[in-house]
Amino acid sequence: MLEVEGKTAVITGAGRGIGRDIALVLAEAGVSSAVVDIDPGGVEETAGMVKESGAGAKALRCDITDPDEVKRCAGEILEWKDQVHFLVNNAGITRDNLLLRMKDREWEDVLKVNLTGAFNFTRAIARHMLKKRFGRIVNIASVIGLIGNAGQANYAASKAGLIGFTRSVARELAPRGITANAIAPGFIQTAMTDKLSEDVTASMMGSIPLGRFGTGRDVASIVLFLLSELGSYVTGQVINCDGGMVMD
Repeated sequence: MLEVEGKTAVITGAGRGIGRDIALVLAEAGVSSAVVDIDPGGVEETAGMVKESGAGAKALRCDITDPDEVKRCAGEILEWKDQVHFLVNNAGITRDNLLLRMKDREWEDVLKVNLTGAFNFTRAIARHMLKKRFGRIVNIASVIGLIGNAGQANYAASKAGLIGFTRSVARELAPRGITANAIAPGFIQTAMTDKLSEDVTASMMGSIPLGRFGTGRDVASIVLFLLSELGSYVTGQVINCDGGMVMD
């Protein structure tokens, strides 16, 4: 039913965290992945894990905010595989600060990685997808892009922008058989959340009806659905993965 085995994905921010989990879940379904990150050690480790799962992998160090680097990276991927079927724009950073204390660099860096980076990779890979008349694009946004958060004006703006970008791409590329969707994760269990105090953890849990943090695999499972034939008639949508934290 999935019909993804033997296909190829590009995943940014795949050196750790949610990006790594996406690569591993796709590998279990038989998808080969070009794993991209600014951290060369991280992507080499992810690529090794993907290969251990029996799927193909190519590790690429890339600064996604640099259009020339992205173009080079896309070229290397297409030399490795003759078709890229899936693109997952997952790379993202935070530089939290209160609005009046936020430095220009903190604003600019977050917008460049989270939004411009997705634009750079989508533009590069979509050229190829248009020729093949097939593609699935998934952008990892955030519930913060839907509801905002104090101290995260830059992050919220970047993720809200990514949602608008996703919907525009969906409308523009649909005639060529290409879908584009976004996933908005809520609180996902990471090394950072593991260090939170009991009081902070309890407060965060109180806002989640399901009563637990999500996992990278929770997000990755939705990615797999959207990339597969099961999600072939879904485009331009934002799917929350937040345990019920945000209910529209």
